[in-house]
Amino acid sequence: MNLPATSSTPAVRETPLARAVVDALPNPLIVIDDGERICLANAAAENYFQTSSNVLLRHRLGDVVPFSSPVFGAVAQARALSGVVNEYSVAVGTPRLGGERLVDIQAAVMADEPRYVIVMLLERSMALKIDRQLTSRGAARSVSGMASMLAHEIKNPLAGIRGAAQLLEPSLGDDDRALARLICEETDRIRDLVDQMEVFSDERPLDKRPVNIHAVLERVKRLVTAGIGQGVSVREDYDPSLPPVLGNKDQLVQVFLNLAKNAAEAIQAGGEAGEVLLTTAFRPGIRLTVPGTMERITLPLEVCVHDTGPGVPEELRPNIFDPFVTTKPGGKGLGLALVAKIVRDHGGIVECISRERGTTFRVLLPMLRGTEAPRDFDGEQSS
Repeated sequence: MNLPATSSTPAVRETPLARAVVDALPNPLIVIDDGERICLANAAAENYFQTSSNVLLRHRLGDVVPFSSPVFGAVAQARALSGVVNEYSVAVGTPRLGGERLVDIQAAVMADEPRYVIVMLLERSMALKIDRQLTSRGAARSVSGMASMLAHEIKNPLAGIRGAAQLLEPSLGDDDRALARLICEETDRIRDLVDQMEVFSDERPLDKRPVNIHAVLERVKRLVTAGIGQGVSVREDYDPSLPPVLGNKDQLVQVFLNLAKNAAEAIQAGGEAGEVLLTTAFRPGIRLTVPGTMERITLPLEVCVHDTGPGVPEELRPNIFDPFVTTKPGGKGLGLALVAKIVRDHGGIVECISRERGTTFRVLLPMLRGTEAPRDFDGEQSS
């Protein structure tokens, strides 16, 4: 880094590689000296403060963030400890932009040059997404427990009620016989609902194999195309170099078929022609801690289902993966809860993103790791 020299501290030597690394960081980073002067700002900091690094280097920290900002406290504490200080979920505003943004602050004293402090601002968007995903996982687990209870506590009495109605039916008059048949039909309907929910209580380990996600999506595309009417087209935009995912092909088909059918039905419900777009991409850098362990996994495989429908109502979006939440008239609200469970079982996350027109469901999955011995590769390799 190219920090200015003073009589007491020599300049820190900058190399093109070091500058390229700093500018490649996705989060705003600035370096300040013991006089609170800004000595370095990366490209993300330019975007955050809406000004060039040349301008930032002519200012002190107090010129770009309010004097009462928690950034100053983090910097002071880092100097006092001669180490690293983290502040989570704090509001940081700038005089230039007005308003405040929710960020995590990391302040670290440079070991070799202790008069300099590195300040990094980490916007909370991904953290909030992970928080929402953990909520979805909790919802899926709640459904699992509820399904197990329903299966054991409701299906047996239902069988008794249905059996009693069938025994009574021959001895009843026409009007009462119709009521007995209604009892049988309603108990059958409740039984079918319980059968659907029993899927959530299945916590057996998945039979996982290396799966080409594009083979999964091509099957989904054929199924959706065959089942939708006029006015909805299905298109794909794939990254052909995507590595395989270790998963269960049938369950992954179920996930993306559910999302794609929902997308097509949303377009049809809007009454206008539209498009369902299936996309894949490799997104390195997203890491997630496995609940209950110290293990951290990467989720670089991104699969998105985009639609041009009317979108998910804002009030439903935070809870869209909860059971019994649905935008469909007469819908049961179990489809997306099942999607959340299957994605969870594969070690991934799923989120709903509202766009200017339509909705995107984004699924992030771990790729096959080198330590996981592949058995049969399920699907043809993409070219």
